[in-house]
Amino acid sequence: MAKARRQKSEEQKPESPGCVLLHQKLCLSIDVESKRIFGYTELKILLREGTEQIALNAGNLSIGSVTVDGEQLNFKYSPHFQDSSEDERRWSSVECSNSAADAASSLYISTLAKEASPNLVIQCQNCDPLLSNGKVEENTENGANVGPNNCDEQTADGCNGHSEQKAQNVKLVHIDYSLEGSETGIHFTKKLAHTNSQLGRACCWFPCMDSVNQCCSFDLEFTVGADFLAVSNGNLLYQVLTKDDPPRKTFVYKLTSPVSAHHISLVVGPIKVLPDGHNNVVSHMCLSPNSPKLQHTVGFFHTVYSHYEEYLGGPFPFGSYKQIFLPSEVLVSSTSLGASMCVFSSDLLYDERVLDQAIDTRIKLAHALARQWFGVYMTAEDPVDEWLLDGLAGFLTDNYIKRFLGNNEARFRRFKANCAVCKLDVSGVTALSSTAASTDLYGTQAIGLYGKVRSWKAVAVLQMLEKQMGPDSFQKILQTIVGRELGASRSKKLSTREFRHLVNKVGNLERPFLKEFFPRWIESCGCPLIRMGVSYNKRRNMVELAVMRDCTAVNSGFISTDNNSGSESVMSGKEGGDGGWPGMMSIRLHEVEGVYDHPVLPLAGETWQLVELQCHSKLSAKRNPKPKKGAKADGSDDNADLANQDAPRAGMDSPLLWIRVDPEMEYLAEIHFHQPVQLWINQLEKDKDVVAQAQAITVLEKLPQLSFSVVNALNNFLHDSKAFWRVRIEAAYTLAVTASEETDLTGLLHLVKFYKSRRFDPDIGLPRPNDFRDIPEYFVLEAIPHAVALARAANKRSPREAIEFILQLLKYNDNNGNPYSDVYWLATMVQAIGELEFGQQSISYLKSLLKRIDRLLQLDSFMPCYNGVLTVSCVRTLAQIALKMSSSVSVGHIYELIKPFRSSGNPWKVRVEASKVLLDLEFHYKGLDEAILLFLKFLDEEHFLRGESKLALHVMHLCQVNFEAKMDNQISYGSLVSLLDLLSSRKSYNNIYLRHHVFCILQIVAGRPPSLYGVPKPAPPAPIPKTFGAAAQTSTAPLEHPIQVPLEASGDVHPSAHVPLEISADVELLPQSIVELSTDGEQQAREMTVEISTDTSKHFDMPPAERTRPPEPSTATSKQNDDLPLVETTLPKEPDDLPVVEGTHSREPSTDTSKHFGGVPIIVENVRESNSVSQGSQRRPNVLKIRVRQSSSKADDGNNRNQRQTPGRGNENEVGPCSSVSVDAPARSARETPKVNIDEANSFHNHDSRMTTSIASANKRVSLHDEISKDLQGTADSKNEDGGSNQAKIPSEKEAKEKRKKEKKEKKRKREDKADKKDDPEYMERKRLKKEKRRLEKERAKMESKGVVAATSEPRVVVKPVVDPIPGPSIVPPVSRETNKVQQQSVAPKIRIKIKGFGLGSSTPSEK
Repeated sequence: MAKARRQKSEEQKPESPGCVLLHQKLCLSIDVESKRIFGYTELKILLREGTEQIALNAGNLSIGSVTVDGEQLNFKYSPHFQDSSEDERRWSSVECSNSAADAASSLYISTLAKEASPNLVIQCQNCDPLLSNGKVEENTENGANVGPNNCDEQTADGCNGHSEQKAQNVKLVHIDYSLEGSETGIHFTKKLAHTNSQLGRACCWFPCMDSVNQCCSFDLEFTVGADFLAVSNGNLLYQVLTKDDPPRKTFVYKLTSPVSAHHISLVVGPIKVLPDGHNNVVSHMCLSPNSPKLQHTVGFFHTVYSHYEEYLGGPFPFGSYKQIFLPSEVLVSSTSLGASMCVFSSDLLYDERVLDQAIDTRIKLAHALARQWFGVYMTAEDPVDEWLLDGLAGFLTDNYIKRFLGNNEARFRRFKANCAVCKLDVSGVTALSSTAASTDLYGTQAIGLYGKVRSWKAVAVLQMLEKQMGPDSFQKILQTIVGRELGASRSKKLSTREFRHLVNKVGNLERPFLKEFFPRWIESCGCPLIRMGVSYNKRRNMVELAVMRDCTAVNSGFISTDNNSGSESVMSGKEGGDGGWPGMMSIRLHEVEGVYDHPVLPLAGETWQLVELQCHSKLSAKRNPKPKKGAKADGSDDNADLANQDAPRAGMDSPLLWIRVDPEMEYLAEIHFHQPVQLWINQLEKDKDVVAQAQAITVLEKLPQLSFSVVNALNNFLHDSKAFWRVRIEAAYTLAVTASEETDLTGLLHLVKFYKSRRFDPDIGLPRPNDFRDIPEYFVLEAIPHAVALARAANKRSPREAIEFILQLLKYNDNNGNPYSDVYWLATMVQAIGELEFGQQSISYLKSLLKRIDRLLQLDSFMPCYNGVLTVSCVRTLAQIALKMSSSVSVGHIYELIKPFRSSGNPWKVRVEASKVLLDLEFHYKGLDEAILLFLKFLDEEHFLRGESKLALHVMHLCQVNFEAKMDNQISYGSLVSLLDLLSSRKSYNNIYLRHHVFCILQIVAGRPPSLYGVPKPAPPAPIPKTFGAAAQTSTAPLEHPIQVPLEASGDVHPSAHVPLEISADVELLPQSIVELSTDGEQQAREMTVEISTDTSKHFDMPPAERTRPPEPSTATSKQNDDLPLVETTLPKEPDDLPVVEGTHSREPSTDTSKHFGGVPIIVENVRESNSVSQGSQRRPNVLKIRVRQSSSKADDGNNRNQRQTPGRGNENEVGPCSSVSVDAPARSARETPKVNIDEANSFHNHDSRMTTSIASANKRVSLHDEISKDLQGTADSKNEDGGSNQAKIPSEKEAKEKRKKEKKEKKRKREDKADKKDDPEYMERKRLKKEKRRLEKERAKMESKGVVAATSEPRVVVKPVVDPIPGPSIVPPVSRETNKVQQQSVAPKIRIKIKGFGLGSSTPSEK
């Protein structure tokens, strides 16, 4: 039996509020034409002992009278917004962008703090304390009693009951009020009124306790015109006609489930109702023009509703559910959530002819329904628990996607979301359960890109828990949460602590695991960053993986926030690095004879590891071709290359086909895995998992040298109709990128040939009429023109074939007989024109393309298309062409061409897009300051709140471009003051999204992150009557260095564009090379080399201040979208001990694209890196190089070779060539002991790549002024059998016997293997040459040995310098005497002094 949960101690219990809201009644009369509402509200409030005031939120309302229990009382009321524009001295401290950012921070955070505090205070003078004996009066209606213990118990449980109980401590507050010309809270248009309870805006249309902690039931009565319908929360009890002249209607709703005030919604207008045909409690509503689209759009909704009820094991928590679709321009956001109802943009509606909008609409409607359970019915106990509800709603949505849209769609979306989280989870602002990232931000953490990242991370964390406990156990947890007293009149609170308890008890996850999991994933920031290289050991039939673990966060340790104290502490691991993450990551080997999983990679402990995996498959013996009659005397053959054509597809001497790391996405990690190119091709062609295919395409796209085998593999995948269509689109864009002069534009030719094979008539060579009945094929073909437009020739211009192809498609497009609309099809082709780069030979095609665009614009004006999609694409394309041809096109002409699209007669989206285009032109020709002034002008002309938000977001993107391009565009003092005035204006008060974006603009201009995270809280200011925002100015020291951070992605992402998902538009992971595989013809790998360096000053062509983690090809990569605004700045100097990777091949000089500063992500767009990040083979200083040779079959031969080795040099006399690469490692701290695990390795190889295994080591200094860089050499047989001991061992007599015994067995095995080859003349010739070389080496070694003995009369001391872990005075090394025996190599690098005697009969070596 499980133990009872330990209750919070008295000091842990949060302080209870003085007033608890039990029930509220709202009676309003709405006059839509005059934009006026008036009425009253009644609040039943429980007063605790000693409370003498009732504090409410009332926005900017006109309060008439206030009564408490029928007695009129005095009250104090101060509106939240008071105009202070007449104060000319309030911005006197503003001198530059830094001081303007300081003023904006102080003003913004003080405004949010003031809005969160009550502004209607009622003095209860006659409130009597609770009766000492606990007796209260009885309510004669229901006979229920309310005592102090009972009420306290209900309040402690979060219950705000609404029963008609009457006691001396329960007060009935009656408030009469009115509101005219409202611009926030409730919004009016010609025949429509609707509410949007933004951040703290519910109190702007009715007095309430606007807090998530105050939940109660509601009675709602709304009186509207007879032709209107009032839709609100809860169940509609009845509607009656009034006796007014003209008559009016009163709609009465009752909401029994307790909810907070900001979930109360109202829509009034001529609404058409469509009852759901499968469920009588669901209703769909819209305005009359959209009625035909509504029925087709919501036809699927019953499947979502029934699936959620089945999965959660209970009915819908509210008695009814209503979906209302309103015009997008009148809404503040695309989705407005309310209790038992949700308001959507009408842009989500589509008819049976539109294909591209269907998936996006279904997912958004499904997510809004999931939020009814988690977010409305179930609320967070504290702001730090909001991540859990957001994550559960997203998890439920993903479950629907997997069930009804397919597992491929769900996994692909989750893969893209995880990529975005790993790239942007670098600072404390994305910590899920952190006071500094939730409570202290007043709800702004949910706005913008950071809000999306927090949601994606919350879902990923919950999915990790589901993987650990199993899907059935996780489903039981959700059923337990939802099923507790379902339907009872109580507020459902959910906390992280309670969820953790359920995970332990129901999910059967152990407490030690949870004790590490929750602080690491939920209370801190950062994700695992894993770099891996692979090598195959042919002799032992094992795969060796070199693994380096890091963290995406800026600090090496992770930041954990104590929610009780609000303080942050850095928690480090045992070895001084990151603390690691709980769990073991799985590695899947796809071998010739099967697939094998190895859960062997720990996410904690040593940051450098060497993992060995046993292969279950064995290589089949290869038959050597018989020598031909025309063979040469030396055994070589002119036709030797023909034999390689029959080699296995793996292209290497190993049984591996490909390798997957974390194939089931059990962990949220950024993985950079390096395997040969042929293995990536095998993964793309043979693995059926969409994530594996996407990973392979991403790596192949970033290869430094493209081969025809890569292009052919991508082309074959594109032609595979059984592959997932989103991944095929990724392959199409990769083919376009690979189209270059090196491959003779083969990728472009493949794209054109693929399109023509599907859409062209082979007899006449022209496109056939459109036929979109094969929907997956439609999406793939729709992306081909845009991909073709991205192809570039050697002169960085579009090839002539690409321009002719796009022009031909536009000219001969025919949609007759097609049951589906081609509006998105045409829009994609128009967007492709904007991506073209015209040269002198192709400029003649521009005139024909512009005529096609003009024809489409005229067609769309006569017959408007769906949501103005085609016109928006044409306007944007015209602007792109004008910017590219700026030298020959007049800006005034372009301005006059675009300006008419801003007229009121055009659709809302067209007007906003035209304004964005004009802002781009102003910025390009006149600079950022003029663009900001034009933005302020457009803002005054914009009448819709959503349009204001879109324009402000676009200006944020322009600010990012300004700093990214390092333009010398200074913002004038007048522009800064105008932005500050806008931040404090009523326009910003009415639109919280506009206000937040303006604040971010001022921060970006000053080079700061666009977030309130890290901004110090000002001291609580004294009440400010009419100078609000001008007083308490908390000066924040400006940042010394500007930074670059991502902002919210702007614009609507086309579902079939390059990045088909919103989640993939925010990040791009860039390449970095760790390991590299290579061979020289038929030569076998004989030597394994590892170089570790800490000198990063020469690796990159950039100043030290810009050096950060180098880019590398990643298996967790997402496409990049130009809509992601970024901010570019300079950075402070980074430490010199960053890991740096050196390769031998590079297409172009590496540019660091992933920077961090001050806890914020720093990203550079449109940077394409090669697989290697450094050119040349010049040896760098401060390099520790370990060379491991393959052991010979003769022990004495190995001894002789060791005697010839010289410190600091390689063995120049070694027989045969070697294949090796270098892997750079960061310098280790003093507490970290490097692990070196060296073994004999034969690197499998092909002709396209180089690779060896990364062995953990470190470069350390012996003194403060000089550093050591020497080569330590030893045989592969020196590896300790215990797998990584850090102490040097002297072999005993028993160990020596065992070693000789093993050598004899190995010799016997080799002799048996060679027995079958004695008849092969080619083999015998090679063997004879090897013996001859070996004999010559022995003779030369004997001569050198005799010369050394004769020349020395005293024992000589051989000092092998290695690194001292702690800078400072050198440490006295151990000394050992050594005879003519094999030198033993220590596992960990140490300073060893070895004394060698005169002759061969010296004593046994001993250590001092």
